[in-house]
Amino acid sequence: MNTIKLILKLALVLAIPIFFVINICYPKNDDCFVISFANKRLTTNSLPLKIQIKKNIIVDNYFPFIDSIVTKYDSITPYKLTEHLLVRNNYWIIDTLQNTDYYRKKAKDSFVYNQRKMIAIPSGSFITIPDSFKATKLLNAFKNTTIDINIPEFKLRIYEDSLKLYEFPIRVGRHEKKFLEMSGRMEDLRTKTGKGTIVKHIKNPKYVNPVNNHEYLVTKRDDNKVTKLPLIPFLETELNGLRYGQLIHPTTNPITLGKAYSNGCIGTNEADAWVIYYYAPINTKIQIRYDLQVIDENNESQVLKDIYGYSK
Repeated sequence: MNTIKLILKLALVLAIPIFFVINICYPKNDDCFVISFANKRLTTNSLPLKIQIKKNIIVDNYFPFIDSIVTKYDSITPYKLTEHLLVRNNYWIIDTLQNTDYYRKKAKDSFVYNQRKMIAIPSGSFITIPDSFKATKLLNAFKNTTIDINIPEFKLRIYEDSLKLYEFPIRVGRHEKKFLEMSGRMEDLRTKTGKGTIVKHIKNPKYVNPVNNHEYLVTKRDDNKVTKLPLIPFLETELNGLRYGQLIHPTTNPITLGKAYSNGCIGTNEADAWVIYYYAPINTKIQIRYDLQVIDENNESQVLKDIYGYSK
């Protein structure tokens, strides 16, 4: 593998013609992808490159597989290749991941006990490494993206500059104080407000009840069926320079969306969580606000319920 990478780097610098097919497998020859170069010089003009996936990649192996592609091809791109850049350039991957949502499958009369065993990237599909023009466009989009959350509205919105791209229902923290074993003290469970950034991605999160610090591996769904917990990233926020342990993450009980229900975190649908994750690389701007007066979809002013009693 080191020899191949050396050849690629020399070819990129010297513009040497290459006439061969590279087969790379991860891990242990289980998941292979193929790139073909025929009568081409391996230069920046070789981009975009198409990678054909040779075996199904399940959700359990998804992140290591995507990371392996980023590692291998970052050396031949004139920009820094990242997971978020790669996947946003191949938006169909997000669509496929969204369709592993338990409730989406249920709507199609399909019961999923273990989401981690579902196919994230099907055999035969293609992943494209973007050229410089597309990469620059996506990097600028990341720089101009803001996640906006209005607590009493129970809404999370994604903006690029002033253009609203998405609007998702959420749940927020309860209006109460409780002793949490996780922190070892009494906590105000209301979701905190402020401006800041996304500071961490938790790709393989543990599901822990902060009240008793108990980790759990299965969940009871809204239909009372028990399943394994899904593999979907959590996002950690920093607001006004402080980290409250306040995460954006999926809930396996969407019946709680539109309610003050959590221990402070922002909960979303499973499908929506994938979109939010891929629009929020590290350092993405975020604001969490508490605005009671809003303009509704009919462009009329509306006063929301003061769920935290701040106006009293």
